[in-house]
Amino acid sequence: METQLKEENWFDKGTYPFQSNYFKTNAGDMHFVDEGEGEPILFVHGTPVWSFLYREQIKTLSKTNRCIAPDHIGFGLSDKLQEFNGNPKAHSGRLEALVNHLQLENITLVVHDFGGPIGLSFALRNPKKVKRIVIMNTWLWETESNSEVRKADKVLNSWLGRFMYINLNFSPKVLLKQAFYDRNKLTKAIHAHYIKVFPNRGSRHGLLKIGRALLGSSDWYQEQWEQMDKLKDKPTLILWGMKDTFIKPEFLKKWQQRIPEARVVKYDCGHFLQEERVGEVTKEIEGFIA
Repeated sequence: METQLKEENWFDKGTYPFQSNYFKTNAGDMHFVDEGEGEPILFVHGTPVWSFLYREQIKTLSKTNRCIAPDHIGFGLSDKLQEFNGNPKAHSGRLEALVNHLQLENITLVVHDFGGPIGLSFALRNPKKVKRIVIMNTWLWETESNSEVRKADKVLNSWLGRFMYINLNFSPKVLLKQAFYDRNKLTKAIHAHYIKVFPNRGSRHGLLKIGRALLGSSDWYQEQWEQMDKLKDKPTLILWGMKDTFIKPEFLKKWQQRIPEARVVKYDCGHFLQEERVGEVTKEIEGFIA
């Protein structure tokens, strides 16, 4: 995959200058970045992105810490099968297998979007491995009662939803762009790294599977939410894009009620604060760890 990407004119090795590593899972090879030395920071992405989302944070934080950023199966540079379990619970199990393989301890866990349920459920199963937590625009409670989620789920489970996701690559082409408040931050060159990594219909099934899990895994999210007391002693930093049209400010209120002692930093930006507020986000994580 790495050799192939070097030949792709959209892939900028200078923008993403990391060595590729691979770990065998029950659903194929998982690609991950492993840069720097010191206490580990584990970056967990959501959809429709990959470890590329955290590239600027990794460039800076790897000077002082060991930065690990996997691509979930079906995303980024990992294997993209058509038939595999692509719900958050399965992704979390594979994340745990990678952590055990790398023998990580004292982890600073950074989660965003679907990475919240994926990463936090790992932490709930392994609280002794996690030292502190950074939460960005995510959730960990039932979605059944959310009318917007129910509407989206109807589309995702229709022939139209499948056609848009599989044939048109709708999630990275359209939804990702809509999630930016300042669209100038999403240049054509950067956007290409999110679109072209899903080059054909066969490579896009992971996007559809996780999209359908927004409602489909509702009960599982709630089960995790009810166990959050297991992490109550973990220092927590919440970074939040207040102009997010998908995961809205009312989600932040729920986190603040559940973790009232967490430090909260709000940004006037959209869903992908790692792209829109690169320097500030990196600096906050750096200070939090220090």
